[in-house]
Amino acid sequence: MVKRLIIILAVLAMGPATLLRAQGLTQETFKIGKTLALLEAVYVDSVDISAITEQMIITTLRNLDPHSVYIPAKDVQEEREPLQGNFEGVGIQFNVLNDTIIIISPTPGGPSEKVGIQSGDRIITIDGEIVTGIGMSTTGVQKRLRGPKGTRVVVTIFRKGVNELLEFTITRDKIPVTSLDAAYIISDGVGYIKLSRFSEQTAMEFAQSVDQLKLERMENLIIDLRGNSGGYMIPAVQIADELLPMEELIVYIEGLHTSRQEYRSTPSGKLTMAKIAVLIDEGSASSSEILAGAVQDWDRGVVIGRRSFGKGLVQNGFPLPDGSEVRLTIARYFTPSGRSIQTPYNEGFDKYFQTYYSRYFNGELIHPDSLNLPDSLRAYTITNRRVVYGGGGITPDIFIPIDTTYYSDYYRDIIRTSTLTNFMVAYTDRNRKELLRRYRSFESFNREFTFDNATIETLIAAGEKNKVKFDQAQFDISAPEMKRVMKAVVARDLWDLNEYYKVVNEDDYAIARALTILTDPLLYQTLLGYRKDVQ
Repeated sequence: MVKRLIIILAVLAMGPATLLRAQGLTQETFKIGKTLALLEAVYVDSVDISAITEQMIITTLRNLDPHSVYIPAKDVQEEREPLQGNFEGVGIQFNVLNDTIIIISPTPGGPSEKVGIQSGDRIITIDGEIVTGIGMSTTGVQKRLRGPKGTRVVVTIFRKGVNELLEFTITRDKIPVTSLDAAYIISDGVGYIKLSRFSEQTAMEFAQSVDQLKLERMENLIIDLRGNSGGYMIPAVQIADELLPMEELIVYIEGLHTSRQEYRSTPSGKLTMAKIAVLIDEGSASSSEILAGAVQDWDRGVVIGRRSFGKGLVQNGFPLPDGSEVRLTIARYFTPSGRSIQTPYNEGFDKYFQTYYSRYFNGELIHPDSLNLPDSLRAYTITNRRVVYGGGGITPDIFIPIDTTYYSDYYRDIIRTSTLTNFMVAYTDRNRKELLRRYRSFESFNREFTFDNATIETLIAAGEKNKVKFDQAQFDISAPEMKRVMKAVVARDLWDLNEYYKVVNEDDYAIARALTILTDPLLYQTLLGYRKDVQ
């Protein structure tokens, strides 16, 4: 301690000019370092320099813009995993229900499936540690099962119908994290692709899905970006490249210390002749807006939904010595017509996000006329000179109001208390074998499956137990949507996420509107400005 204090005091005694010359630091950088050194060396009470430093960084970045952030060392890998497209672990989807770890499904081809772990299995111990009946959290399970590729973990499993516990040694491996949730033929000649994020693997997943859909005679495509908050920029550029002819500008970025960089399409696009509909909403941001903006600016497809989030800032990650990271905004991106769609943030961090949430209260999500955009934000599409706007998101060509017809306080509360989630986990777990025996394919399940009254009554009773008071009038409002979501969850747990979307999309008005447009060539051309004689 004494030696450390002597070193700090010696540094403080050096003249600023000497230090600046030695380290290549600015006067301002030296001031910050000297202040921290003084706190550590002479302050009256002991202080946590690490915590003070982190708070200083967080506060500084927050005062710059809403998307420059500090990520502590312990969180860096977790933040990267969804965008890197994989993590290392055992490959299972699970839920913790009534203090029991239930395996929903092993990852196809993953380490757990390879050793024989099955849907419905219960994990009793992990490496000899009892993990059931002790209040183990989802995070606690993940920490114990994840680990470096090639390492082993031993789990003890309870399986219904088997008298003794089963022990499995699982060798961890890389587990893919997909960003493409669904891809299927939704109507004759029309494909549907749902993207949840833009990760390193997204463009490859998209291209593979397009190839498969083309084998199934897809001619036109709906790209669903609703709720997609973005991710890496390059995959969005690569997907736009599939849609545009050669040498079209997709996006450009520019900043004070970042010279203009343009990203253009290549000759290899697989969908240059397809009619395109892009679905967006207030949760579509960043890379989603790059893709939607390129499609709109080139009059390449119809953008349908509600105004997107409005994130037009580019971040780069810079590692710090302790393993933490600063993600710093280095540039703005601009759509091909020159639009910056970044929502203004000059009034501060809190006001910025209030602007987003105010959409729920000012009527914008229900009435398109509630959005008043000034002429200063007006721009024009490149091919047909249609009016578009910047300065706060991509404004769709076709507005779809948020659907509140099924909303009720009862439905909200049964979701908020996790009643519905836990009920569906238990329902599928209890009925899995019978359901798979009765419905040999998803198609027969989708045609024939319904929930009987006894099941609904059991759900209502579970809600009452969680202090969700039953209200018949509110239940009647929400019942069709509630049952559709419940059916979709069963489909997901029996098959995959693709089947989940096949169920929930059946009554989706935005998708129905997209199908109408894509199957009516005259309407499609008119909306994009290629025909002026039809209204």
